[in-house]
Amino acid sequence: QTGYGLSYSLTMKAAPPAGVTRTHTYETTLEMRARQLEADIFSTPAMIGLMERTCVDLTEPYLDPDEQTVGIHVDVHHPAPTKIGQSVTVTAKVLEMHENKILYSISATNDHGVKIGDGTHRRAVINTKRFGKNA
Repeated sequence: QTGYGLSYSLTMKAAPPAGVTRTHTYETTLEMRARQLEADIFSTPAMIGLMERTCVDLTEPYLDPDEQTVGIHVDVHHPAPTKIGQSVTVTAKVLEMHENKILYSISATNDHGVKIGDGTHRRAVINTKRFGKNA
């Protein structure tokens, strides 16, 4: 699919294999709060940011020095709240890779064992020397 204008010839070290995962635990901070609420609650944008970060970290070992990934689609549910100060564990799993697009499943659980988010995320592998030249 080239609809995102991000297609190019890949030179990755190796494509990340389907099924490879990364799990990382993050501490929530006041900068991550939902500012529209009186209570200090972890925001949806902050959760998605941690999910994206986990996908980036999962993929980086497979990239060449002039490559990186950029997010191109997020589809996430955030069904349960988490208080600021709690930790959140995010798991990212590669589902498939087609051309330079990688599809991940993503989930987040708080330190009480409650699943607070899940969904899918798609990233494109880009050449950092060429990316943004025509922006």
